Amino acid sequence: MNPRKKKMAGLSTVRRLAGYHHDLCRLKNKGRDSVSSTELAEELALEPVQVRKDLSRTGVTGKPRVGFPVDEAIAAIEEFLGWDNTSDAVLVGVGSLGTALLGYEGFTDYGLNILAAFDADEDKVGTDVRGYRVLPMDELGETVGRLQLQVGIVTVPDSAAQDVIDELVDAGIRGIWNFAPMTPRVPEHVVVQNEDLAAGLAVLSVQLSKGQQRTGGSRPRPGGSRE
Repeated sequence: MNPRKKKMAGLSTVRRLAGYHHDLCRLKNKGRDSVSSTELAEELALEPVQVRKDLSRTGVTGKPRVGFPVDEAIAAIEEFLGWDNTSDAVLVGVGSLGTALLGYEGFTDYGLNILAAFDADEDKVGTDVRGYRVLPMDELGETVGRLQLQVGIVTVPDSAAQDVIDELVDAGIRGIWNFAPMTPRVPEHVVVQNEDLAAGLAVLSVQLSKGQQRTGGSRPRPGGSRE
């Protein structure tokens, strides 16, 4: 086992590492060779000691008055998060959200490679969407088995999500990335990551409301005028 992965990181640590990775890649594109924990901390509103602690989990070390080597830190985070090992995936539900995900080229940077797309709508089956030919649901099991896929992306309505997830699990899928607004029932060996867009919008709305209350301002009209 890779010693960097012996100590499992919590979800908050994983999210911070993803944030560091984003900033490190941005710095690399600017030609930077090193970065201090203080600079990374300022970008993410953290304390430098937290940055150093998180990066130490990946095995990368910084040098006094120099900082962390950018290339080495990027590689260490990618290895720690498993982004250096591409996971092949299948997507079910080629609606607006599914189509957007199929068109997102950045997934390969994070180790995700969508190989096939499925939909139950006969009008969509056989059409080309973002470079993928939409396949019928009755070919799902055979495709997952033949390609030995482990990740399933679910972008169907909540009313159909459990049946789709059951099909994916029966086909051998071990990881579900679920965008349907429901909590699926799965066996213990299957990992589920739920992305609740409504909950995220609710949190944003509450935080925005609190911010307006703190400033005591009313919502500006278009053009900047207020009543």
